[in-house]
Amino acid sequence: MNQKVNSLFPELHDYVKSIKEEVDLIPQKRKDLLVKFADYIKQKRSNGLPVALNFICTHNSRRSHISQIWAAVAAWYYRVDQIKTFSGGTEATAFNPRAVAAINRAGFAVENPKGPNPKYSVSFAEEGPVQICFSKTFDDPFNPDKNFAAIMTCSDADENCPFVPGTEFRLALTYKDPKEADDSPEEASRYDERVRQIGREILYVFSLVANA
Repeated sequence: MNQKVNSLFPELHDYVKSIKEEVDLIPQKRKDLLVKFADYIKQKRSNGLPVALNFICTHNSRRSHISQIWAAVAAWYYRVDQIKTFSGGTEATAFNPRAVAAINRAGFAVENPKGPNPKYSVSFAEEGPVQICFSKTFDDPFNPDKNFAAIMTCSDADENCPFVPGTEFRLALTYKDPKEADDSPEEASRYDERVRQIGREILYVFSLVANA
C-alpha cells in the first residue's frame, strides 16, 4: 500500500488533512462514480501509459478549473505519476475571480498577470508543479487531442456536448454551479463549499489509485 505523500503549503496541508477526514460525506452514488474514475486511472497506469484528464464545463470558468487544480494536487500529494490535468469549455470566457479567490482562501498561491482572460499561475507546494489556468475551449491546442478522459463537471456541457473528439473515457461528474450565489451574501461560502466538495472527491479518487 502506497501511503507516501508530498508536502503541500502549510495552510493547504491542513485544509487537505481536514477534507480527507470527510470521506463519509460523499454519498454512495458519488463514490460509485469516483471508483469508475479511479479504475480508469489505474488501468492506464497498469499498462505504463500516461493519463490525461480534461475537466470540461460550459464556460471553463469555475468548476472545471477547480477540478483541474485539485487533480494536480491529488496526483502530486499521493505520488501518482504520469498524470497531466487540463480543463476546457464549450466556449472560452475567463477563470472567474470569485473561484480564484476561493482557491486562494483554501491555501493555494495564485499569481494573476491581469487582462481579459489571464493565464493564472496556481501553486500548491514549494517543489510542486505550477498549474497554468485560463479559459479555453476543450479542443484548444493547449489541451490533449487524443487518448484522454473527459470529465464533465456541469450537466449543461454533458448534455449539449454528446461527443468530445479524442476521448477514450467519459464521466459525468457534475457539480452545482456556485455562480448561483454571485453578488449575494452567500457568495463566498458557496464558492468555498464547492472548492471543498471537489477537493474531497478528487482526493478520494487518487487515494484509491495510490492504495491499489
